[in-house]
Amino acid sequence: MQRRKLYAILAVLLLSSELQLFAQTSDTVRVLALENAWNEAESHKDVKALAALLAPTFVYTDADGAFSDRTQFLAGIRDVTSTQIVNEGMKADSYGETIVVTGAYREQGTDNGKPYLLRGRFTDTWIHQNGQWLCVASQETLIAH
Repeated sequence: MQRRKLYAILAVLLLSSELQLFAQTSDTVRVLALENAWNEAESHKDVKALAALLAPTFVYTDADGAFSDRTQFLAGIRDVTSTQIVNEGMKADSYGETIVVTGAYREQGTDNGKPYLLRGRFTDTWIHQNGQWLCVASQETLIAH
């Protein structure tokens, strides 16, 4: 009888940890999809869609070290015409209600009528708040082509 109880307890613990792992995996997959949605919104200058992904307290550090808040970041989206933004090698690490995404990106477009091609790395921090995932901080660094 004691053995059955022990096996039952172990089974419940194993199932509980598997369910928790599934939830974390599901959340990381969701956030990675939101990263790609971010690129689409930015390349189409869809400020409304992009705003829905950002927390009210969002902060952004650009590749040149410039710092901006949510309002400034969203206003800057209108200034640059990105024709393509592609993420590469993204990795998402879950810390409960926080997920940190790292990866690289390629971006091409025009800025003040001049074509550009950028490659960089980024770190985005997402939190789960009021039933949705929101980015609270983003930082990017340029890398050589």
